[in-house]
Amino acid sequence: MDIKASDIKDLREKTGAGMMDCKKALVEANGDFAGAEKILREWGMAGVEKRAGRATNEGKIFLKEGPGKISLVEIVCETDFVCRNKDFIDVGNKAVALAFDKGYDKPTPDLEGMVKDIAGIIKENMALKRVRLVTAGANEYLHSYVHGEATLAVIVKFRADKAEAFANDKVKAFVHDVALHIAAFNPMFLDDTKPAAAWIEEQKEIFAKQIELDEKMKGKPEKVIQGAAAGKLKKLMSEICLLNQGFVKEEKTPVAQAMSAVAKEAGIKLEIVDFAYVKVGESA
Repeated sequence: MDIKASDIKDLREKTGAGMMDCKKALVEANGDFAGAEKILREWGMAGVEKRAGRATNEGKIFLKEGPGKISLVEIVCETDFVCRNKDFIDVGNKAVALAFDKGYDKPTPDLEGMVKDIAGIIKENMALKRVRLVTAGANEYLHSYVHGEATLAVIVKFRADKAEAFANDKVKAFVHDVALHIAAFNPMFLDDTKPAAAWIEEQKEIFAKQIELDEKMKGKPEKVIQGAAAGKLKKLMSEICLLNQGFVKEEKTPVAQAMSAVAKEAGIKLEIVDFAYVKVGESA
């Protein structure tokens, strides 16, 4: 089968596996990208999801905040030079202001028109990649963090049993630390109840295949094999679920446990409702 060099490159960028292994996996999967990625994971040559995106993508993330509401707009372009262009930045700020005022939660013709117009002026390919709207209800609190030159943004939503809870300095500091944690560790899910059942089953299949290929597990009792598979799944959840991850400031303490300690000290009930992680160039 003729495998495209571009597919090999994309698979390598996404999984971190070697070029030859990526080609071999694509051949075995008859050119199917998702199938090849799964094969690499079964071989133990790829992570769950590196989400590295396309390395050539540049751009900037724009945020606008108001009481109980945050809008996010991501505009991508070809070069980092354009990201610092005043006209590009002005259009991004106008686009996110319009999205905020209109309550847009996805790309719209008027927003796309703004980007198309500036692309024609600057003479570089650009695109409106993402538009997000996050709102807060009663006793909820939103916080955002933008990293570096606005190439990474995090929005996190908390809920407490008392609205005044978020006036507490220690609670606010913890909320900010959680945003920093998300920026650093990029969790895929809030907790282990969030992944779809089909996704969990796929991971179990992959772990079963890994164990089958492991010479050390040959001839082991079924109970031992099942225990090994369960251990792999538990470890995976601790790596990709926010509440299960070791907290950025106390890596041996899960985020959920650190939150409980802060809530107890403040005399409140506290929970993380949701979060958004957006990095320029990565898939939505």
